[in-house]
Parts: sequence; structure tokens; C-alpha cells
Amino acid sequence: MANARTSIPVWAALLGSGLAGMLVGVQSRANGGLSQQIGDGYLAAVVSFGSGLLLLSILTLCSPAARAGLGRLREEVRSGGYPVWGLLGGTCGAFFVLSQGLVASVIGLALFTVGIVAGQVLGGLVMDRIGLGPGGRVNPTPQRIVGTVLAVVAVAIAVSADIGGGNAVWLAVVPLVAGVGMAWQSAVNGLVRAAARSAIAATFVNFVVGTALLAVLAGVSIAIRGWPAAWPASPWLYIGGLLGVLFIALATILVRTAGVLLLSMSNVAGQLIAAVLLEAGLPLAGGVTVGLLIGAAVALAAVVIAAIPGRPSPRRPSSE
Repeated sequence: MANARTSIPVWAALLGSGLAGMLVGVQSRANGGLSQQIGDGYLAAVVSFGSGLLLLSILTLCSPAARAGLGRLREEVRSGGYPVWGLLGGTCGAFFVLSQGLVASVIGLALFTVGIVAGQVLGGLVMDRIGLGPGGRVNPTPQRIVGTVLAVVAVAIAVSADIGGGNAVWLAVVPLVAGVGMAWQSAVNGLVRAAARSAIAATFVNFVVGTALLAVLAGVSIAIRGWPAAWPASPWLYIGGLLGVLFIALATILVRTAGVLLLSMSNVAGQLIAAVLLEAGLPLAGGVTVGLLIGAAVALAAVVIAAIPGRPSPRRPSSE
């Protein structure tokens, strides 16, 4: 399969990814707020992913190109040209949305996002190094390595300055793991798009897998806890699915141009900006503190350093 780059300029891909990251920050706040209101993070996650799947189902039905893309993808899998494991990017998306409801509402949106940052840049560095993304293998440059280290340092600063309890420190590890999963998801979804030749089809597959997993977990939660007594009336708490669709679609389109690491870097810059603003105005837990501001600033510095031009050209796998 050819790995030709798209015609999208790198700067435009990074800007688009940054805006998508801001949408993720808003999604985290909405899903975290919904979880707080109904008292069930599992159900809040399936509502978010399920509403996204509903929207994508309508888009797929209305798009001949998307339906054709699903057909191409099915044939690729049947013929062995595309691995089944490459369809499982939605599992990481499901874990991320689940962590928004279960963890962001406890440790706060800003700290949650700093953890996501470290996970994404770590995962992006690894994904580019092994060549999992559709753009081929990208060797790490000194700037990328320094940026990755700084991202991890940002988490350490935020945790050490603002958290005293061991349980909270452990919870900060959850978004870090979710961030690594998001980097893997971006890489795998880019491969799905390349096989299907349709961003809508790739995003649809992502949401089918994620919704199926979350539906099982939500079913268990409802069986144990019961159905929520009341649902919030605020419409904005239910926009997580729409924002997730926009984010996954943009990441799927832009990953070929920017590479997994730079895509993750620009994405988390947008997430950090949105998270600090939202935690200052609509806090989930504790609001913005000095430690979190320092951690966010260090993470942004990591993004800038890692995005400095001069990265080597990707090594494209040889055609068979």
C-alpha cells in the first residue's frame, strides 16, 4: 500500500489538530459533568459514545463514499490484507471517554489533561518510531525526545505540587495510560482510513467498537447500581458524542501529514488551553492552582520544542 503524503500543509494539520484538542477539553468537561450529575461514569461514557455512533450511522447511510469504504475495508480484512487487530482503535477511545467520567470529575480537568498530555506524547514517540501510523516510520529527533521528557516532567510537577494523597496520585496515572491509548488509536485509525479510503468509514468503525465495549460495562453498572434517579436538563452535557466524532475524524485525516507524535503534540496543546480555561470558569474539582498552571506551561513548552522543524523524513516500508 502506498504511503504518499497528503496535500495538507504540515502547519495546517498542526493547527487543525490543536483546534481538535480544544474540542477534547470541552468533551472531557461535558462527560465529567454528566458523570457527576447522574452518579455513573460508565453510563455517561456509553451515552457519549452511543450518541456519536448514532450521528455517524446517519452520516454513513447518507454517504455513498463511506459505504463503499466500509465495503473495501471488509474485503481487506477478509482477504488478510488488513489485520483484525487494526480495527480495535475504538477500545482506546472507549477507555479515554470512560476515564473522563470516572477520573476527571475527581482530580479536576486541568490535572486530568496534563496526564493525557504525557501519555499522548509518550505514545506518539513510540508509534512514530515503530512506524505504526500510515505515514511510515519517523525516527525521534533530539527535539522530540526533549519534548517527551518535558511532558512527563509536567505531570510530575502538577502531581507533586497539588496532590498529597496516594489515591489521587494513582488516579493521575489513569489519564496518562489513556493518553498512550489515544496515540495508538490515532495511528490505527489512520491505517483504517488508508484501507477504507474514507474518514467517515474509519470513524464509524472506531465508534462501533467503542460503543460495544462501553455498553457491556454500562450494563453491568446498571445491574449493580440501578438506573439514575434523574438526568440533567443542560443540553451541553450531552455533546460529548458530537465532539468525539469531530475529533476522531480530524485525527484520522491529519495523522498522515503530521505523524503521530506531532499530531499528539499539537492536539494536547489545544487540550491544555481548553482545560485550564474550563477549570478556571467551570471547575470539576478544586479549580486551577499554581502547580497545575506550572505543569500546563511546561507541557506547552514540550509541545513547542517537539514541533521544531528538522525532523527526518519517514522511512517508508518497502512495497511488496
